Amino acid sequence: MAIFTTQIQTTGRAVLRRSHFPTHRKQTNLTSKRHTSNNTAPTPRSNPSPEHSANGTAIPIPATIAILPLWQRLGPLTRSFQAYGRSQRKRPYTTQFCSSLVIYLLGDLSAQSISGDDYDWKRTTRALIISMGSSVPTYKWFMFLSNNFNYSSKVLSLATKVGVNQIFFAPLLNTWFFGMQSLLSGDSIPDVIERVKRTVPASMMNSIKLWPAITAISFAWIPQEHRSIFAGVIAIGWQTYLSFLNKRVEGEMAGNIGDIPKEIITASTAMVPREIAVEAETADEA
Repeated sequence: MAIFTTQIQTTGRAVLRRSHFPTHRKQTNLTSKRHTSNNTAPTPRSNPSPEHSANGTAIPIPATIAILPLWQRLGPLTRSFQAYGRSQRKRPYTTQFCSSLVIYLLGDLSAQSISGDDYDWKRTTRALIISMGSSVPTYKWFMFLSNNFNYSSKVLSLATKVGVNQIFFAPLLNTWFFGMQSLLSGDSIPDVIERVKRTVPASMMNSIKLWPAITAISFAWIPQEHRSIFAGVIAIGWQTYLSFLNKRVEGEMAGNIGDIPKEIITASTAMVPREIAVEAETADEA
């Protein structure tokens, strides 16, 4: 009886052990894990890259640092360009207005220094007034060109922008400049029209030689916030030419003999008979 009881207890313990600790599930799990580990390649340990230092910051590799453009390596000049660009983005109208004043001022001063005449402050004042009226419209026009005529072909886009600017805007701007120069000088409306007729065609012929290339370069490679200052540097020389041309035509219309070349005066006096010349000299002395 004692032996039978002992066997029952042993059998019960075995059943309880199997129910609480399923060895066949463990065996299955171990087998599946072994099978998975055999099919999966071991993951190599990631060694610290030589490109990273101990604190995790990247160390640049030689010959991989991008080279900055030339205009960004000019020291104080580069900082001036950057300051102008920030001002152009924040206050475009104010920046354009002040830039235009400087351009017209330098252009007029340059033209007066070339002519050799005494400085005329009224002429400079007229140039500044003309600048005030054209600065913002000029900025809005070039913004219009920048936002339009953008085709899939860059060549077609540039050609269209240059053509539209040269056909429509350049004649209007030159007419404004010469017409206002004449009007502010006190000329009558017929004289203003005559001044425009004498100056605009000549200025347009010379404009074709310069401004199409400048406009194409500006839209192709110059950032939008720096286009005004790029064109402004060229415009100083252009305004010098316009002021010089306006002064020359003004002298021709006024009949000022001082503006007539000496060769023409000599040739014309050589054709006058000697007797008439002597009488003219006598009348002048009297």
